[in-house]
Amino acid sequence: MLGDQIGEETGKVIGFRVLDAKGPKVEVSFQSKGKILGSDYQGRASYWSEMQPGGFLYGEGQGMYMTSDGGTAIWKGHGTGRLKPGGGASYRGAIHFMNAQGSLAKLAGTVGVFEHDSDANDNVVSKVWEWK
Repeated sequence: MLGDQIGEETGKVIGFRVLDAKGPKVEVSFQSKGKILGSDYQGRASYWSEMQPGGFLYGEGQGMYMTSDGGTAIWKGHGTGRLKPGGGASYRGAIHFMNAQGSLAKLAGTVGVFEHDSDANDNVVSKVWEWK
């Protein structure tokens, strides 16, 4: 069952690399700031994404959240998406919190579903809901 929204972030793409021109398959890195479980954090993440024969994108990634009081959360995720007219992409998927400590310790073992969108100017916006 889909639970409450637990996080939201905004950020910027800081790296883009073509891994394979046939797919194409690319790697994207971004940094973000947001709030999860009421705690402010800075985030760093990277993911790869590849165009599929049906015209959609599939990708996998990993990242971390860091709070000013030393809390951390590490996640791995996967999702599908589509390119947006005018630039950017829109993804939907799941993230699994693999490890969490301090003020974010409650996230350990939590599964979330996400919406992640980027635009033509490399801005990103993400939201996460707990999957109960």
